[in-house]
Amino acid sequence: MAQDTDFTLQCGYLELDLSTPAVMGILNLTPDSFYDGGQYENTEAAIMRAEQMIEEGATILDLGAVSSRPGSVAPDVEEEWNRLRPALEEIRGAFPSTVISIDTYRSEIAARAVDYGANIINDISGGMMDEKMYAVLAARQAAYVCMHMQGTPETMQQKPQYEDVVAEVKSYFMERISAMSRAGVTNIILDPGFGFGKEVHHNYALMRELPQFVNLSFPVLVGVSRKSMISKFLDVPKAMTLNGTTALNMAALMKGAKIIRVHDVKEAMQAVRIFAAV
Repeated sequence: MAQDTDFTLQCGYLELDLSTPAVMGILNLTPDSFYDGGQYENTEAAIMRAEQMIEEGATILDLGAVSSRPGSVAPDVEEEWNRLRPALEEIRGAFPSTVISIDTYRSEIAARAVDYGANIINDISGGMMDEKMYAVLAARQAAYVCMHMQGTPETMQQKPQYEDVVAEVKSYFMERISAMSRAGVTNIILDPGFGFGKEVHHNYALMRELPQFVNLSFPVLVGVSRKSMISKFLDVPKAMTLNGTTALNMAALMKGAKIIRVHDVKEAMQAVRIFAAV
């Protein structure tokens, strides 16, 4: 049974009430993301999608300008920022009370984004790919998603191996929490990194044992939306993974997740409402 803990998380100048789990809507500003790459490169399309997700119940919008799909190669810093800045600026101005998360592992992008009004930095590397990340976060008091990943997006799915995936991810979190504490980063969210350097069976082991991460006493984010742990397990194309996504989101909520990161906000909010009722 997951630990029954409520959180109010400081996200820069905004507070995020997690007494009821929050839905984080994914807004990819990339040409090559695994599910919806290229749909929201245009700033006007991104604004319209942001408004739709907020209307459907998203508490957080997660903007990403670099694909982290397996095998992807990152653009340089300036290209990432040029993709990100117009949408961030417009969305921040249009929706001042919405929590904005930026999906980046680069401290320079994190610093610029927070200065433009972002509230959370969502780092797939947990600070392992940029040693300056924690200093940037500590100075600005934005919240921070610390994710686990084995390898890099270019290499992570090249036969990932673990002796005990749950124990190794938990050990990683404990080491990272200690490092963040020393650096002055306190507004922490933990993400086990489903699909990032894990085979299908690793992902389901992490889901079964999610309460072990919940019991570390920081809010846990789960991002399984449309991932191959669903399509491969059910032997269906990605276009037919919404039902499996909703099933896994409900499992995560029942096991103590406080944030679910999704492409399909309306259906995720329905899961949250039913979870809260039962």
